[in-house]
Amino acid sequence: MVNQRIIRAAVVQAGTSAYSLSDTLQKLEQFSREAKEKGAQIAVFPEAFIGGYPKMSTFGVVVGDRSKAGRDEFLRYYSSAISIPSDTVATIESISKELDIFLVVGIIEKDGGTLYCTAIFVDPVEGFAAKHRKLMPTASERLIWGFGDGSTLPVVEKSFKNKNQGSEIPTKISATICWENYMPLLRTFYYSKGTEIYCAPTVDARPVWQHTMKHIALEGRCFVLSACQFTKEKDYPSDHAVVDPNNRNPDNVMIAGGSIIVSPFGEVLAGPLLDQEGVLVADLNLNDIIRGKFDLDVVGHYARPDVFQLHTNVASSSE
Repeated sequence: MVNQRIIRAAVVQAGTSAYSLSDTLQKLEQFSREAKEKGAQIAVFPEAFIGGYPKMSTFGVVVGDRSKAGRDEFLRYYSSAISIPSDTVATIESISKELDIFLVVGIIEKDGGTLYCTAIFVDPVEGFAAKHRKLMPTASERLIWGFGDGSTLPVVEKSFKNKNQGSEIPTKISATICWENYMPLLRTFYYSKGTEIYCAPTVDARPVWQHTMKHIALEGRCFVLSACQFTKEKDYPSDHAVVDPNNRNPDNVMIAGGSIIVSPFGEVLAGPLLDQEGVLVADLNLNDIIRGKFDLDVVGHYARPDVFQLHTNVASSSE
């Protein structure tokens, strides 16, 4: 009889605390601890959780002109971002180590004068393991974030204790941020590297997002862990742009959540979580990945390399 290969995973639905780094780190520790108490060995946090997602901001930009107020807003946003390495990353490492939980965290990374939307991988033993920079910022995000490149497309190898038997289970973890998930060739790249736990930090709270996550799980025959922010107006600075400036209310929702965990057969294991912060957990039986690839392996017997080939420039660097 084949041994079950089961680990427990969590997605955290939470929002940045008004661009306050100290308050947001407290939330990260709080929700990491809750995930651990629920038995999770890995926890995924949303896109831009550290640093914030500036929903509704314009940064004073129109085609051909930038305002002084917009530059000042960018300065404030830049000031809430973090560097790698930094004391903040060291704090996240210490949380991961203390709780013995692997963390995938969306951050706003600053490097020189440029910001990047980044996901970091933090191992409880190794510490900071890798980072992925969002390749293609969406729409107006291009005003404030630089473009990632092929040098930060990691698939991190990590062994977890088997939930049922205590033996070590090696697995592969990747992260694809928000609308990067609509890039077919990027998905194919991660499938080709054998990703088993496909993390999708996001701020996309639309109901249609759930269909995307189910499709990717089915397509890649992998577990999909999508963590979305949940925020209200009170979670932003008091002068921040809002959906309806004529109807300001601290409890008006800015980002509605929708975090979800999906199996390689497209089955929803947890979520979607809506209209509140919280932690979802689910047991992942990694044997289901092979069960699924019996009839669909898009980088194996379903690939048709005689017709299609993928070339990836992983040597490129923006450092």
